Amino acid sequence: MNSSGQSTMAEDTEIKLYFDYKSPFAFLAMEPAFELPDTYRVSVRWIPYLLRIKGKGERTVYSEWKVRYSYMDARRWANRRGGFPIKGPLKVYDSTASLIGALFAQEHDFFRPYSELVYSRFFERALEIDIPEAVAGVIEELGHSGSDFQEWSRGEGNRRLEACLAEGHDDHVFGVPIFIFEGEQFWGHDRIVLLEERLVERGLRR
Repeated sequence: MNSSGQSTMAEDTEIKLYFDYKSPFAFLAMEPAFELPDTYRVSVRWIPYLLRIKGKGERTVYSEWKVRYSYMDARRWANRRGGFPIKGPLKVYDSTASLIGALFAQEHDFFRPYSELVYSRFFERALEIDIPEAVAGVIEELGHSGSDFQEWSRGEGNRRLEACLAEGHDDHVFGVPIFIFEGEQFWGHDRIVLLEERLVERGLRR
């Protein structure tokens, strides 16, 4: 598997994975998703998907309670894997810049280190994923051109993200992470075990 998160074997079966960097559960899905091609004859196609989340004052009190519970639950899952920071963001983020950054990283074959850094920094409250200059700083830290990213993002990168969102609409994506295998959806990091059962049933274990 290369650092774009995709297997190099042409015969591998494709799994789609829709993700957004502001989702704690997509963060939890990251590591096991990267490891899937090590165990199964599959490639994972990571597709950025922009979650549109209502801000405070736009949500009902029940939605507020659900948000608080979701972060508590995400931290419990993180603790089961040795513990890593998952702090709730202090505002509602438009993650467009970071998602276009993901497409740029795929284009230049450093998607995995980019995603690992973006997820960890965001949930440590150390990265503003809605600021292109901050995303460019991550890209430069990883040895690539931040200025090239910013230029690319205004044209081709933006068009590619729009195509990803359109594909997600066609696939009836309603949240992340969503894995799609042979047209079947698996929503949530904790559904990976069900996905793996399906892969075993299809005889795809290496």
